[in-house]
Amino acid sequence: MKKIYVVGSINTDLVIKTPYMPKQGETLTGEGFFTAHGGKGANQAVAATRLGGEVIMCGCVGKDHFGEAALQALQDDKVDVGHIRVVNGKSTGTAVIIVADGDNRIILDRGANASLTRGDIDSVLETAEAGDIYLTQLENPIDVIGYGIKKAREKGLFVILNPAPADKAIEPYLSDCNLITPNETEVEILGGRERLLQKAEALLITLGSRGFEISTRTGSRRYPCMKIQPIDTTAAGDTLCGGLAAMLAEGKTLEEAAKFGSRAASIACTRTGAQPSIPTRTEVNEYEG
Repeated sequence: MKKIYVVGSINTDLVIKTPYMPKQGETLTGEGFFTAHGGKGANQAVAATRLGGEVIMCGCVGKDHFGEAALQALQDDKVDVGHIRVVNGKSTGTAVIIVADGDNRIILDRGANASLTRGDIDSVLETAEAGDIYLTQLENPIDVIGYGIKKAREKGLFVILNPAPADKAIEPYLSDCNLITPNETEVEILGGRERLLQKAEALLITLGSRGFEISTRTGSRRYPCMKIQPIDTTAAGDTLCGGLAAMLAEGKTLEEAAKFGSRAASIACTRTGAQPSIPTRTEVNEYEG
């Protein structure tokens, strides 16, 4: 089985439920406040390891309680944290999440995530081998993420970019991606399906409750997802990416890997929180919803 290198953000999520999204100037009474470990990078690392992968993560946390707790949580999930750097004078990344009727809105402070460097990338990729999986997102500095994409591709890794939050500055690096996994909004921001396929070999476009679409230069096909009643969609896309990476590392086809990741993502939507919602491989295999 190939190793999975995840380069990305590590956050602490502050979550509260509201009856609806507040309007400008409006104060709402919410309920069910809780904190959870999050960050797209950390979420995808946790998903990949819970779903069967061997994961090495690269990222940054602050020298604070949130950072200590995040590192411990990743270790508890058997993620290799040897390449996560503790940054003095910076807070750990924080996300404020409002959940209303199964949907969410997120406000992000990058904190230590903004301190990721090319040196961090060089260090984590020293032991990587051709054929390993490289998974990254856009919650860290774009030039560093782009450098990592190019470096990983040069070493022969299979490069997956989850372009979230969408940022056009990543465009010069798209041609070094084997697979891009945007949602429909991110596809639009990055110039459309055809433009993306001029760069990457394949797209896996998530379509929310309508499933997902795999697009290549030879055609596209849509796949349905499980029918569930969503409670919280936080980390659903991250769960799909992690499950996808775990299956690709085992040698599964893109279609097989995407179906498994989609199933895991659907289960995550039936639970609250980011990392707390991510299922294990056994739970995905045995789920009867």
